Amino acid sequence: LRGLELLRAQEAAQLQAASPLPEQGRAVLDVLAGKGSHAPQSPQSFTRSSQLCLPMAVQGRQPGQGGCTQPMVQKHLESLQSSCGNGLEAGALRRLTNLLLVEGLTDIQQKEHDILQVETTKGLPNASKSIPLEKLFLPLSKVSIPPRVSVTIGVAGIGKSTLVKLFVCSWAKGEINRDIMSVLPLTFRELNTWEKLSAERLLCWALPHSAQPGCLSAGAARTLLILDGLDEFRTPLDFSNAVVCTDPKKEIQVDNLITNIIRGNLLQEASVWVTSRPAAARQIPSGLVDRMTEIRGFGAAEMKDFLDQMFLDNRDLSSQVLQHIRANRSLHVLCTIPGFCWISASSIAYFLKHGCDQSQEAAVVPRTLSEIYSYYFKMALSGDWLEKPRESLRIEQAVSTSKKLVGSLGRLAFYGLLRKKHVFYEQDMKAYGIDLSLLHSSLSSRLLLREDMQASTAYYFSHLTIQEFLAALYYYTAAKRAIFDLFTESGMSWPRLGFLNHFRSAVQRALQAEDRQLDIFIRFLSGLLSPPVNGLLSGWLLVKDEHGGLRSQAIGVLQGCLSSEHAVSSRAVNAMRCLHEMQHTDTAKAVEEAMRSGSLAGMLTPMNCSALAYLLQVSDVCLEETNLSNCLTYNVCKSLLSQLLFCHSLRLDNNQFKDDVMELLGSVLSVKDCQIQRLR
Repeated sequence: LRGLELLRAQEAAQLQAASPLPEQGRAVLDVLAGKGSHAPQSPQSFTRSSQLCLPMAVQGRQPGQGGCTQPMVQKHLESLQSSCGNGLEAGALRRLTNLLLVEGLTDIQQKEHDILQVETTKGLPNASKSIPLEKLFLPLSKVSIPPRVSVTIGVAGIGKSTLVKLFVCSWAKGEINRDIMSVLPLTFRELNTWEKLSAERLLCWALPHSAQPGCLSAGAARTLLILDGLDEFRTPLDFSNAVVCTDPKKEIQVDNLITNIIRGNLLQEASVWVTSRPAAARQIPSGLVDRMTEIRGFGAAEMKDFLDQMFLDNRDLSSQVLQHIRANRSLHVLCTIPGFCWISASSIAYFLKHGCDQSQEAAVVPRTLSEIYSYYFKMALSGDWLEKPRESLRIEQAVSTSKKLVGSLGRLAFYGLLRKKHVFYEQDMKAYGIDLSLLHSSLSSRLLLREDMQASTAYYFSHLTIQEFLAALYYYTAAKRAIFDLFTESGMSWPRLGFLNHFRSAVQRALQAEDRQLDIFIRFLSGLLSPPVNGLLSGWLLVKDEHGGLRSQAIGVLQGCLSSEHAVSSRAVNAMRCLHEMQHTDTAKAVEEAMRSGSLAGMLTPMNCSALAYLLQVSDVCLEETNLSNCLTYNVCKSLLSQLLFCHSLRLDNNQFKDDVMELLGSVLSVKDCQIQRLR
């Protein structure tokens, strides 16, 4: 063993003399060369020969018992605890200590917008197995091996980055995964700042405190590379056409580097953990993923605890907010997402505190998405002077500044949405005329978050829906005076005059988009035409009563989309939700009343079928059981088929179904997304 130590020291000295890399670059050569978790060396001889200072957890020692003598490793652990430990409240994080074990992505996760995924599945997980966080990178059985590539998915605002922070902080404290020697957390926000990277530079960058060789010579220990936020990466991963690279020193395009690491061409002995929104996760071929997990949303008790923590000094307000959320089924489903729950609770609390200050006409309890976000924006806009003397000149100046900032952020949000871009940098801000000094205001802090990184500063909206609402505000305002298609940023298009033409263009774009990423934008755009929203934002971001003539024409555009549908799709359901945002609920109310009275037979036209599909998701009539007895024909059943699979209890008796209908129903029951538990 002593001879091996001497030989190893000589090799390290030769590498040090020959390589221009800094010392921490040479320190990771063992990982780069693949001398990792499967090396045939005992832990005892490994510890002696490499003279590693493993984290105390890896050495099996408790904090405070000594054993970590190399300052650089200790500094790395302290840095991880400092950067990842802020804002982690134990009570609110119990949900993240157990993840759902899933077998790949479902169709709806691959094709639908995050919000539509939650609405359609009613916030209920489609998996029965779970795995504790501390076992995430362990074998599932005695005869299996640890996963090399793990992917954790979750909709926007569910807590993916918080999960990563929780894991890293717990590991650095020695609480979990003592078999992992080193954890290297990176975000795709950081990777966006690089054009080219080598595997060597990536690891050196991930471990900035390493200043001596040997810190990452993997021996019998494991290294975990965390890549957080694939959906924020500016370049799509192309596994089919990526150039193969096995040289850890070669600098290549960052997207090619990531694909080669996931494929195992580089850092093959390191474990890789990727987090992502569901739609972006489909970029990684399923054959390369050893384990896929999903973050679940709030349960009833967790939502209550979250609100109690949010309104710690006012439990009565917390109870009132929870009562309002529970009274609105659609809102309650969406509030299983922590990020959305925070925005909704803030808006409702603002209404409960200040609704009495408004006129009777404007004091509307927020129920739709557009109303929730209108209250949120009004709260953000008034934040600078809400508790201060109402000096009219000061208010006027603040409103003017806020309008300018919202307009600039709205343009950034809209064109970012079209490019599927959710993270922005200083050059983006300057390109859209955003004054960086204004980003320190309380308004900006409620809408836009800032993250200072090693190479640059990143900006991102506090939630995906904030970006979508800002984009809708920009489009609504610009469409009234634009003479060219706003979807073409260069302005080179056929003339398009009038708000209605621009509204129709936006609806058509949303219907044609394969990834459905404009659905919530269209919903917000529709909601800005509703009387309550106009009343809330008039004088701030909208002109009072300007919506009147536009609203009826926009309703006609949306109803035209419903009449042409042969099969009721999620697009039709979203169009019904747009009508709901505009306060046009006549069709839905008529169908709901017919469901209650059992008189649906004969009235299921294409538009009414769309209304029925919408009601299957939101109506209390369908909460316990969906009763479609004695009202369906073969064609109607066929058109509703894709929406029926999300009903938990389905009653279809007395419809005189024949064999062809039974075959259709059989095909539904075998679909991966199917949630039917009882069928009569």
